[in-house]
Amino acid sequence: MRTHAVRNIAACAAACALIACLGCSRPKGDAAPAAVDGERRFPLTGEVLSVDARKHALVVRHNEVVGYMPAMTMEFPVSAGDAALATAGERIRAELVVDRRGGIRLEKIWPDEKAAHDSVDAGARMLHQDTIEKGRQAYREVGDTAPEFVLYDQNGRVVNSARFRGKQVMLNFIYSRCPVANMCPLSTSKMMATQKLAAAAGVPNIEFVSITLDPAYDTPGVLREYADARGIDTGNFSFLTGPEPAIRDLLTQFGVIAVFNGGILNHTLATLLIDEKGRISWRADGSEWEPKEFVGRMHR
Repeated sequence: MRTHAVRNIAACAAACALIACLGCSRPKGDAAPAAVDGERRFPLTGEVLSVDARKHALVVRHNEVVGYMPAMTMEFPVSAGDAALATAGERIRAELVVDRRGGIRLEKIWPDEKAAHDSVDAGARMLHQDTIEKGRQAYREVGDTAPEFVLYDQNGRVVNSARFRGKQVMLNFIYSRCPVANMCPLSTSKMMATQKLAAAAGVPNIEFVSITLDPAYDTPGVLREYADARGIDTGNFSFLTGPEPAIRDLLTQFGVIAVFNGGILNHTLATLLIDEKGRISWRADGSEWEPKEFVGRMHR
């Protein structure tokens, strides 16, 4: 057994023992279209006809909302992130939320274009097959090639990991509602600091990638708002989300533990550096790493 493997098995055992201490709370019921505080939720599909980013509103020609209303064209309030990335003519799927007073809004908006959906779905199937075939060897160690994936970014665009070949990639996992200061918020702050240090050091061809741990909530619009609220330069920093099975397979292959226990998300942290050939060249578990350490390991 390789030295890395022995060390990683020990690290995994330690993570399992400590994971209960690493809980990040999430409000209960967010992932399910069930009544929450008197709200009702219905799946909706349709076409965006116009966008009012200032009002945070979309005019959507939608299909029948089964159990609530027939097909029609309506204006819906949406989040700032959803309004910022929406474009006229695109097809979407979303949840229609009806509050206790009868007010309506759209949440959990996803692109619903067939070509994009088919590409992401095919990527998820290939990733899952790879995870199954590798079995207990699915975990990618330092020196191994990183897994391939196809996900959506914070602008709703399809991102194939092949686009990063020829570039260095610094990658981690976070989720937007993590309230524990020394977990996801600290990881994001350190990624931002590393981005600035890398630019100042003249590191070429570097991309920063944060993949959500909570794709049921972290839609492209939510991640867009997350990045905008922090003033993140997304020129070379992508926030990715997609099908839950694909995220689970990536967690398995990157050796990250994330388990929902009721309303609590227990998870570990990992930050990786991937070289221009797609090989994992460095890994830091937890949040104690320093940005300058990662920049020092980047190719100049």
